[in-house]
Amino acid sequence: MIMIIELKKKINLSVITFKAILCCILSFLNIEVVLAQSPWVALGKKPSTLGLEKGFSTYNAGAFNLKLVKSSQTVAGLQPKTVQDFDFVPSDSLKVRSSDGLYHLGDINLKLRNLGEEAWKSYSTAAKRSPVKNIAMGKNVLAAADLAATLPADIPLQVKRMWEMFNGKLVLRFELKNKTNKNVEIGVLGIPMIFDNILEGRTLEQTHAKNVFYDPYIGKDAGYLQVTRLSGHAPSLLVAPLGHTPFEAYNPLNDDRTPRGIAFEGFYEWMVYSKAYAENEWKNAEQWNTPTSTSLQPGETRSYALQFILSGAAKDIENKLIENKRPVAISVPGYVLPKDVEGKLFINYPKKIKAIQVQPENALKVSAIGSTKNGWKGYTVKGNTWGRARLSITYEDGLEQSINYKIIEAESDVIASYGSFLTTKQWFNQPDPIFKRSPSSITYDNEKQQQVTQDNRAWIAGLSDEGGAGSWLGAIMKQLVQPKKEEVDKLKQFVDSVMFGRIQLKNGPQKYGVKKSLFYYAPDSLPKDTYASNINFKTWSAWPKKEADNLGRSYNYPHVAAAHWVMYRLARNYSGLVEEQSWKQHLIDAAETGMAMVNIAPYYAQFGQMEGTVFYLILNDLKNEGLTDEATRLENEMKKRANHWRSLQYPFGSEMPWDSTGQEEVYVWSSYFGYQDKANVTLDAILAYMPVVPHWAYNGNARRYWDFLYGGKLSRIERMIHHYGSALNAIPVLMDYRKNPGDFYLLRAGYGGLLGSISNITQDGFAPAAFHAYPSTLKNDGITGDYGSGFFGYAVNTSSYILKHPEFGWLAFGGNLNKTGNNINVKLTTAAKSSVYIAAVGLWISLDAGTIDEVNYNTVNGEIRLKLSKANEYTPTALLRLLQPVKINGVGSYAVKGNGVKKRGGYEFPLAKAHTTEIILQR
Repeated sequence: MIMIIELKKKINLSVITFKAILCCILSFLNIEVVLAQSPWVALGKKPSTLGLEKGFSTYNAGAFNLKLVKSSQTVAGLQPKTVQDFDFVPSDSLKVRSSDGLYHLGDINLKLRNLGEEAWKSYSTAAKRSPVKNIAMGKNVLAAADLAATLPADIPLQVKRMWEMFNGKLVLRFELKNKTNKNVEIGVLGIPMIFDNILEGRTLEQTHAKNVFYDPYIGKDAGYLQVTRLSGHAPSLLVAPLGHTPFEAYNPLNDDRTPRGIAFEGFYEWMVYSKAYAENEWKNAEQWNTPTSTSLQPGETRSYALQFILSGAAKDIENKLIENKRPVAISVPGYVLPKDVEGKLFINYPKKIKAIQVQPENALKVSAIGSTKNGWKGYTVKGNTWGRARLSITYEDGLEQSINYKIIEAESDVIASYGSFLTTKQWFNQPDPIFKRSPSSITYDNEKQQQVTQDNRAWIAGLSDEGGAGSWLGAIMKQLVQPKKEEVDKLKQFVDSVMFGRIQLKNGPQKYGVKKSLFYYAPDSLPKDTYASNINFKTWSAWPKKEADNLGRSYNYPHVAAAHWVMYRLARNYSGLVEEQSWKQHLIDAAETGMAMVNIAPYYAQFGQMEGTVFYLILNDLKNEGLTDEATRLENEMKKRANHWRSLQYPFGSEMPWDSTGQEEVYVWSSYFGYQDKANVTLDAILAYMPVVPHWAYNGNARRYWDFLYGGKLSRIERMIHHYGSALNAIPVLMDYRKNPGDFYLLRAGYGGLLGSISNITQDGFAPAAFHAYPSTLKNDGITGDYGSGFFGYAVNTSSYILKHPEFGWLAFGGNLNKTGNNINVKLTTAAKSSVYIAAVGLWISLDAGTIDEVNYNTVNGEIRLKLSKANEYTPTALLRLLQPVKINGVGSYAVKGNGVKKRGGYEFPLAKAHTTEIILQR
């Protein structure tokens, strides 16, 4: 219980969230508990105005059983007929959420004004409930109502709502009629999307069985919302326009009083028009689409409709869209496009394309390349201007589709800028006699253009936890991708003098233990001017020294292990970067950090760790180096953890009631030990919260919505755009793709997360905690925070992929491809240029040292030729590894043709100084 109380102190949990975590812990211990949920109890004490006491109406709605509240005609149940005991809407909390100001599916929000006036007036069916008037509307209508009674009396529009069937699909339709003698401008039309993402009070098993997450494609007329179960299993729900009901913006419903927090992200609304917000609340943000409004003349009626389509798992959504004649876009390598990459875009829609526009003008160059055998329209896409770019496609039927891209510099330039920023602007190298954090890469505030040496969240300025270790972790992982001597020298000082000995104990009975923070708040024992007077330290997060010195948070250990491991790789594989004879000790220190995690911080070590993949990488290197005893010890400890996960239905808990970061390590070890059932369960769950949509911000963006509180500057519960979960979850997704190269969806999801993780790095190298999704903001967060954990995922997982798609032909992710006869040539464009996967033969080629300029693959005899870059001062040799995760059509394993020296499980080659070195691989 002391540990649980300390946990509550550590992350400042609300009562409801603390209760959820406590329930998870006690559930794990097989102890049943019932606790009061005081914010929810308070919510439930509000007068019920939804009219539940008047009963419900039920309807056979095609693929669904639809249940409506009779009084309001809002949705009380939307149950797919294909599964039992599951509801897409939060029916379990219907009673407690039955008072004014709480949204339900079927509500509408409007901002209106008479044309020519300046002020907008807001109207909402949820603000003050009154029973609506039932009306008869025709044979395909299940239920219809005039909503006047639940809207203010001065509304200039008549608003009718219909629940109807159209071509076998359930449809929600609103009919708006101007009942005045003046033109009325609609500046906001929002349709609340209320689905059951309330995780409050449920165990992991319950959330995966009963809850959903939903993700938007904010794509105008082609937009849609995908609603997926947490388990990742079918069915999922697709909400799409019927007629002209564009998805212009996606707005958080923060006026809904349902308690938001770690266990509830909040609800959102589908915005058809958003001009009124853009003129006011959103005026400082650049929107995904141009904000619009519309006008209704006196007596004019217009309708807006959404259709609810039952689909399979997330992978099936695009096929379901095509089946329903909705536009589908597929971009290669995704929607984050480096300037030196020749991207491709494929569009599937029955109607011809009338026009394509680019905003800003010339930010993208788009050229047609013809159609595929099944009618997909193909284009090349090349980024010209750094920053956000929007592709607007108009079809001959008037439908407009928007696709949002992010153009970045060449990956090598992005990473070089990142490393430079970390070791210059973020390099803290000044007297620090009390906290002894110098020298280090420390948190940086890009809005103030200054280092963050004090914060009332101790870890932010304290070089540990994700929010404090993020900067130095990113700086060290950058050296794995793109080592640079002057940066390595600085970081070696940090590792030797600050990390190992200060953050991590170097001696004593708890050697290798990792502290929670070097910065702490102890005003009574330190000089008067130690702390900034303009910071409020009277808060839970301003840890005293005892708490800062605590070694019990296992999540801090992978950061340190990764630093030791990178130092090993630099010492072992390069000449003159790090003292070469020190490699063994660095590797042992990395392994011992893993052992310390399970011994010193055992409670949280039972869960999957963010960056836990590092222990798998350490284990592989221990084996390659012949350090058998160390490898056996580490492997045994990791297997104990994997065996525990194997015993659980959903094996990825956390210090939070639900999390999206432990899955990475759970998948890696489950796969390693052959527990494929748990690996599959984990992968399915990842795909449920890591969407594939035609929008750079959401494509591959693993769900995260609370870490702006702990690692950001603008602190609020908010869907985060490419927080560290994107790259970490890309590790298992791409690992699974390499085992299943026919699953193109996995490659797209994983690569979306991989490139998404570097999409927010600015041109000068600042990397924020994440990008803010709220339409009032839509910009980078102000501080670096916990970004480094995501960069770890990028650094250990970056690779090029070459494949032949059955519809689109030969494609490259992370390279530019040319086909000449039987030869496929790919020039690599990744920053590391250290690995490539050839899907046709299931071969993953990687280098511990050296880089690959080009790959040539002969499609007839299977021969692979690699052109390795010239030797330089620090890289006289290359170490090549071949891994065959899967054999295609019984094809045998590849081997090196020639004189490569077998070493450490790979092949070592001397690199030529004057020209590239060619390596030939044959099977």
